Amino acid sequence: MTTLQPVNPKPFLNSLTGKPIVCKLKWGMEYKGILVAVDGYMNLQLANAEEYIDGNNTGNLGEILIRCNNVLYVGGVDGDAES
Repeated sequence: MTTLQPVNPKPFLNSLTGKPIVCKLKWGMEYKGILVAVDGYMNLQLANAEEYIDGNNTGNLGEILIRCNNVLYVGGVDGDAES
């Protein structure tokens, strides 16, 4: 069984700046794009964002801002895994 190590969120998000990420919201929507910036409240700015609802791509949104209190999780995306 693997154990998870706690991660400090601010350095983690800063390390993802300029890289492709996936961000899932509490409401079920998922956004994939390039993380442009993160502020002190952990609001996220994405470029080339795509919206996914129930795993289906609903369209390209371009540049978006995601407010911090809506985020369920954020993770990096491998370049090979992006489709």
